[in-house]
Amino acid sequence: MTSRGAKFWKSGAIPLIAPEILGDIIADVADLAIVISEEGLVLSVIVNPNHRSFLVLEHWEGKDIRDSLAADSLPKFESRLAEFLDGRADVRPVELNHSRDVSDWDSPVRYSFHRIAPNGAVLMLGRDLRAISEMQQQLIKAQLALERDYEVQREFDTRFRVLLGSMAEPVLFVSVQSGEITEANAAATTLLDRSRDDLIGDPLMSCFESRKRGDLVEALTTLAISERADGMKIELRGKSKAVQLAPTLFRAAGERILLCRIVPDDDSSLKADNLARNMQDLYLSGPEAIVFASENGDVLSANDAFLDLIDVAHDINVRGRSLGDYLQRGSVDLKVMTENATRAGRMRIYATRIAGQYGSPRSVEISVTKLHAGTHSVFAFVMRDSNHADTSRGAMLPSNDESMRSVVELVGSATLKEIVAETTNVVEKMCIETAVALTMNNRVAAAEMLGLSRQSLYVKLRKFDLLIREPDDNQ
Repeated sequence: MTSRGAKFWKSGAIPLIAPEILGDIIADVADLAIVISEEGLVLSVIVNPNHRSFLVLEHWEGKDIRDSLAADSLPKFESRLAEFLDGRADVRPVELNHSRDVSDWDSPVRYSFHRIAPNGAVLMLGRDLRAISEMQQQLIKAQLALERDYEVQREFDTRFRVLLGSMAEPVLFVSVQSGEITEANAAATTLLDRSRDDLIGDPLMSCFESRKRGDLVEALTTLAISERADGMKIELRGKSKAVQLAPTLFRAAGERILLCRIVPDDDSSLKADNLARNMQDLYLSGPEAIVFASENGDVLSANDAFLDLIDVAHDINVRGRSLGDYLQRGSVDLKVMTENATRAGRMRIYATRIAGQYGSPRSVEISVTKLHAGTHSVFAFVMRDSNHADTSRGAMLPSNDESMRSVVELVGSATLKEIVAETTNVVEKMCIETAVALTMNNRVAAAEMLGLSRQSLYVKLRKFDLLIREPDDNQ
């Protein structure tokens, strides 16, 4: 209040404000303020100093504001200015675009009209709509992306439905967490004699006999993780008909799902000359240990007979590891077998010892075959447990009875030191002959096997006159 007790502010009015202060107030409350005459001539331009999107626009002063507007904004400006000059009280703000020739922005500015002087001057307070425009563009892009995602999802859903409907093989999708059926194709509903709506949401065990739900789902999950080609034999509920459940495990939207193919277990429908199935059964049930390895010796798959040899519970523990980790001489054995199989296509018999992490070493005879898998090569190792390793190994070695007799004849005619020296030579010769025979005359591999350098091996070969006995000296 004033000193006389009068109110400083009156209803609907404000006291006079100094021009320099008024300009600061206008600059703070608006992004852009333009004072024009009733004819549209620009009298003054005020730009918010905190709004750096606009350039210095003093050069607009003295020009017609219509020259700064885009062509599509001229009719809106003329119409709204005419309404304001006619004295209409409900004149709404107008969104105008300025021409790129006189401004450095292309987003609209929202102007409101205000009378500020009796001489006809009009104040246009502008609010930059660039932030709103950018937000609208982001919303539009998000909406378009969402629509595209919906279209892609609908397309994949259609493909999925068509694929399931056209499959002759019964298929069930099962949630690992709940054990419930989440999807079934027409072939599965026909085999199980239940509708699709009746199957979805029911436990998998409701379709089969003799197992609890948790046990069945857990067993199928374990079988799927092992990537074994065989399935699980089980009977259909109420039909006394055996089938094979072949599971495949995958993850979708954070949930693990089992795809279960139902294969009829009808032996009469199988052909006796079905080579693929017969080979598969031989691999799974045969007494011989079979291992498939990559070119560098890493295990790709191994059957139960091999797991029994090395005392390992599951083939997951050996897949990806080098086969040399289980051989007596490690990479030396593996290198000898793969090199000979690469050179000749196969290696018939290689005697060595094999052991797992906890089991004791066992003598085995290994046959190796090189297979072609597209652009890559795969080695197939067939191993046989030999109970009499020394006998089978001795069959590969040359007879040394003469050398042993010569050692025995030294007793009584030579000192113990001389006899021991002669015996050492005999044993050393036998070891070198054995290594050369095992490596198929590969001198480099034989040297590695004996822990000798290549030069030392050649010295000893000459010492025992073995170079003459092995004419193929190209290694």
